[in-house]
Amino acid sequence: MKVRTRASAKKDLYSGYYFYEQQEVGIGDYFVNTISAEVSSLQVTAGIHSKRGKLFRVKSKFFPYWIYYSIKDNTVRVVAILDARQSPEKIYRREKKEIRK
Repeated sequence: MKVRTRASAKKDLYSGYYFYEQQEVGIGDYFVNTISAEVSSLQVTAGIHSKRGKLFRVKSKFFPYWIYYSIKDNTVRVVAILDARQSPEKIYRREKKEIRK
């Protein structure tokens, strides 16, 4: 399967980068590399994760982030990479927004 990442998910990734980079220099790069590797692994594992509405989601193994994606025409579309520590209502609104796209 091909993996495509929407601009909104890339924006989420860079927000995480800036957050972790402020904590300690270098951790932002580690965050991006780790999440990117987990996104790439969806080529093999897509579809086996739990589903929330119309989107699949997988929790990062190393960071408190969820990766949301859909599958269509043999392509995995990563639509959001969300911090699991934010309010559930904020996550829910973002899920609904991405489903409508």
